[in-house]
Amino acid sequence: MADLKLGLLLSTPPSHPSVETVVHLAQAALSRGVEVYLYLIDEGVKTVVDQRYLDLIDAGVKMSVCAYGCQQHGVLTTTVDSRVSLSGLVVLSGIIEGCDRFLAFT
Repeated sequence: MADLKLGLLLSTPPSHPSVETVVHLAQAALSRGVEVYLYLIDEGVKTVVDQRYLDLIDAGVKMSVCAYGCQQHGVLTTTVDSRVSLSGLVVLSGIIEGCDRFLAFT
């Protein structure tokens, strides 16, 4: 399954149950050898400093965060881990197109 790719989109605030669901889905996919791409947008950008999400990066998740979303929700880009890509919707479009499966948590 090393060639399979899963894309995940998170737009919910840190208090939403989807935050934990995304963590578990990403971990399960990684354990099966699936490449995981995670894009944080809207209020989901607030999870970019969440330790669970930083642990996902350590485990191999490729994470991007919407730079505009950070600006809109008061997330200082200087606090974003250097392993996270600050990007825009073109990157999200590429993730959607390039993955075998894509799940949005909105």
